[in-house]
Amino acid sequence: MNWTEMLKAETEDAYRCADALMATVEDGDLDWKPATGDNWMTTGQLLRHMVSACGAASKGFVTGDWGLPPDADPTEMSTEEMLPPAEKMLAAESVAAAREGLAADKQVALEMIEAAAERMDEPTPAPWDPRPISLGLRILGMINHLNNHKAQLFYYLKLQGRPVNTMHFYGMG
Repeated sequence: MNWTEMLKAETEDAYRCADALMATVEDGDLDWKPATGDNWMTTGQLLRHMVSACGAASKGFVTGDWGLPPDADPTEMSTEEMLPPAEKMLAAESVAAAREGLAADKQVALEMIEAAAERMDEPTPAPWDPRPISLGLRILGMINHLNNHKAQLFYYLKLQGRPVNTMHFYGMG
């Protein structure tokens, strides 16, 4: 198996599982967040973040287009500009909109993997990490980013009392 085949398989699985978990969320729960601690995203903010957690960032690595204004320099952005606190994050308007966004982001991720098939071993820095890590590992990191937020959504659902279990986590519930 090569980089492209492995990344496509991981992408398909991550998005399939994330979508299955999103399907268990109800619009009435989009404002829910854990009651203790601080800087928690609401469920709606988490869903909105998930729809750009992989494909959009993979596009940045592959094309250099990070979706920022033309005059923005990500290497000069503050930590808060790069990663705003939860209360400044946008939220999904509905579960349906989040699921549509997730499907669109999946297509971007798969297109970027295909577009970069011959460049997977190229050293590729990130705006937040100048180390020259291979492009394949950077894209795998973005798939892992989506999977981390999928795990966060899983625990949000558990904390809300939803009947989700390991089978749901792996998209088989």
